This record gives sequence, C-alpha cells and structure tokens, in this order.
Amino acid sequence: MIYCERSIKLVSIIVPVYKVEDYLERCIRSIVNQTYKEIEIIIINDGSPDKCPEICDKWAEEDKRIKVIHKKNGGLSDARNAGMQIASGEYIAFVDSDDWISPFYLEYLIKAIVDSKCDIVECDIIRTQETGFEEQIIENDVRNLNIFQTEEALKELIEDGHLHQYVWNKLYRRAVIQGIMFEKGKTNEDEFWTYQVFGNAKCVGKVAVPLYYYFQRKSSIMGEQYSLKRLDALEAKMQRQKYIEQVYPNLSDIAKNNLFTSCIYQGQMSLMELKGLQLSEAKKCINSIVKQIKPSVRIKENESLGSRIWICGAKISFWGTCWLKNILRKGF
Repeated sequence: MIYCERSIKLVSIIVPVYKVEDYLERCIRSIVNQTYKEIEIIIINDGSPDKCPEICDKWAEEDKRIKVIHKKNGGLSDARNAGMQIASGEYIAFVDSDDWISPFYLEYLIKAIVDSKCDIVECDIIRTQETGFEEQIIENDVRNLNIFQTEEALKELIEDGHLHQYVWNKLYRRAVIQGIMFEKGKTNEDEFWTYQVFGNAKCVGKVAVPLYYYFQRKSSIMGEQYSLKRLDALEAKMQRQKYIEQVYPNLSDIAKNNLFTSCIYQGQMSLMELKGLQLSEAKKCINSIVKQIKPSVRIKENESLGSRIWICGAKISFWGTCWLKNILRKGF
C-alpha cells in the first residue's frame, strides 16, 4: 500500500441509486474491494422501483461499512444531499451507481490529497459503454500530480482543461464542501456545484492516472434525448459568471467567453432537436442570456481562427451562426 499510517482517515463514499439494477452490483463491488479500507459506504436508494433496494440491503448485510438510506424519489441532487448530511468521514467521494472505480482509486487519491495538502484531488476517467468489468493494470504509485491554486484551478475548470465539472472523479476534504448543497431538480447539477467548491479550496490536485470508469447509458440523464432541461447548463454558467465577477474578476472574460460559446452550442442543439413551443421557449431563454453578455464578450488571444470566426459571426447574427454551424456540422 502507498499510504502511511498517519494518513489513514475515514472516507465517506456517497452512492445515489435509482433504476440501475443491472449495474449496481458492479459499482458496489468495486467500492468494497478498495485497497484503502478505512471507508464508510453510504448508499441512497432514491425510491428506485426495481430490485435496487433489495441489492442495497443485501450488501449492507455482507459489509458493515455500508449504510443504506431508503427515501422517496427526489432526484440525483436530493440523494447526494441526503448522503452528505449523514457522512462522517474527513474526506468525501461520490460514485454514480452505474459507474465503477479502480481498486486503487482511494489509495491514490488519499496519498495525493495528504501529500499535496490540497482540498480536492481529481483523477482521469475512462469512458465506457461496455458492461464487463475491465480493469487496466496501473502501477502502484502516484505520478504526475499537478497542483493548481484556487484561481488557476477555476480557470482550468471554466476552460475544461486539466480539471473538469464532474463531481464523481474527485476526493474532497469534508470542510471544503460543508454547506454547499446540490440544487434540486437540475439536469446539470454538477455545474451548479463544482465551481463553488473549487472557490472554497486553497488548491486542487490532478492525478494523471485513469481510476474512475464512467459508464454512459442511453437511459441515463445525460443519455436522454435533448430537451429544454439541458438549458439548465446555461443557468448554471450564468450563476458562475456572476460569482466569478464578484470573487475572481480576473477570470471574468474567460468565463463570459465560455458562457457565450455554450449559448451557441445550446442554440445549435435547440434548432436541431426542438420544435414549436419548445423551440420558442429555448430561444427566449438563450436570447435573454446572449443579450446580457454579447456586448462585453472578448475574443481570447489564444483563440483559434475558427473559433474567432464563429464568435464574431454570433455577435453579428446569433441564430444565423447557429444555423450555419449546423449546416456545416460544426461544434457538436
């Protein structure tokens, strides 16, 4: 093992569960089999109508580190919040119930967060649509640990660089997420939450090793057909923009540019996937944001020529640019 005795701290792993009976065993098994043993596993059955409740209870009987909460369905954010309220670990991790983690996941991240004295550490992910448990062979050490100070970490988050919005490929010190709850009823709940937590952290570490297996299902929230719910992402980025302007004004232009390009993408998707009243509602929502930020959007010095053209075009004719990008199949 790569952690030492003085670094052994309790980690609370929160697993929200809803309609994943085909994948839940794999997820729980991967957590139970962690090489880092000082864990409590908090499984939140969010009113799942399938066999998930029975699967959760069976595992709780087999492993005393597992706590199961059965509650009425309230959505992913509500389930995570319920888990956070009873977590007792010094560190917190989230694992979605159709995903799984490497046996070394916590061992790596614990060492990284202790050695770096960061408040958050993130690892790389492996995207998969396969149902089999495929494990890469990973050397048992922490390599390529990069450390980002708060403002630098937020910049990476905004630009989707070395750090990402995902809640689930990270280990958090409990103190840094204390009191920051997930917004209920939102499709892009991660985007409402992660920037606030990063803003609380004195530094964020990145371990360049793939330890988290992200399983994309067609029936998952993000695998569903495009709908008005996806515009929650713009609401989240608008909230983030206001936060950045108040707390980290040096990043305001970068955040605004990201919000504007996100408006273009959502505009493209709306034109392709929505019709009638839904399209009208989407245009109304997007137009309200574009109107607020378009006059002050500045093109970054390192912006590619293609991006410069599309941003300039969107400032002149927003919906015309979205339509043209769709015709040319650009940006998605």
